[in-house]
Amino acid sequence: MPTIAPVDVDGFVVRAGYLKDSAFFATGEGEVLFFAEGTKSIRPHKSGLLAAEPSRDHACLVTSGDDGCIFACRADGTHELLAERPRKWIDLIATGPSGAIAFASGRTAWVRDSDGTEREFNHERAVGGLAFAPKGNRLAVSRYDGATLWWAGRDSDPVTLSWKGAHLGISFSPDGKYLVTAMQENALHGWRLSDTQDMRMSGYPAKVKSFSWSHGGKYLATSGANAAILWPYHGKNGPMGQAPLQLGARDDAQVTAVACHPMEEVVAIGYQDGTILISRFADNAAVLLRGPGEGPVSTIDWNDHGDRLVFGTEAAEAGIVSLKD
Repeated sequence: MPTIAPVDVDGFVVRAGYLKDSAFFATGEGEVLFFAEGTKSIRPHKSGLLAAEPSRDHACLVTSGDDGCIFACRADGTHELLAERPRKWIDLIATGPSGAIAFASGRTAWVRDSDGTEREFNHERAVGGLAFAPKGNRLAVSRYDGATLWWAGRDSDPVTLSWKGAHLGISFSPDGKYLVTAMQENALHGWRLSDTQDMRMSGYPAKVKSFSWSHGGKYLATSGANAAILWPYHGKNGPMGQAPLQLGARDDAQVTAVACHPMEEVVAIGYQDGTILISRFADNAAVLLRGPGEGPVSTIDWNDHGDRLVFGTEAAEAGIVSLKD
């Protein structure tokens, strides 16, 4: 039977996940907690923490805040200032290959390489989201009326992808063939990058704030409905002309967070009332991990082995779930 080890946190959990074998929890109050053989608590920012993302090699957690600072936080309790933009709120970050990071404020995005070299990318409208391609130093920036693709390591003209509306969260498919954005309206939009073919995924009753690619990239799991909506990406046209899977459907609560299992076709689903379950793609068989809590699940993620997951809520609740017997 699954067991839950509660974790005391001091506020809204912005991001929870793993750095190798160390679970972490980053809160809006500025606390970063690490759990491995012991507990480490650090507060790298002068005030609030706005975003957090593990590095690609899972050696550190990159955080940003309303103090304009970007830090690399490690499970041993140490942290290092990577970049600073005084008097700016840095609420968007992404981690890329070879230690590269991207961050944004207003209409400007920056990429910092591991040697400290920085490049600036300016846009006509405010940046809505950032994502690095799975391979190569290519950065995608979502914005109003579409997205822009930059080669972060060299001077070249950007590629512009257009679609009317405000585009926020953004993600490449694991094979790099597709780019998907979550829009300000209740919809996703995507492009097949080989020919910039548009893909529209609509019908959500709420905004999509969480999405996760399945192992192998066959499905994209999303929040924003009363079930986890999984769009198929194993055909040459992506989700176009195919019906999505709907897993963990409920009548009384919407899905607020999703995380696909690292090795199996299983998805962890967090709900508006704090409930968490896992569901299997093949038959929608579900296992309840946690009953209702005090607030919506804000973040959920697996460890590399897929036998533990961590979660956090908007109401300062958090825990580590073990699926081992």
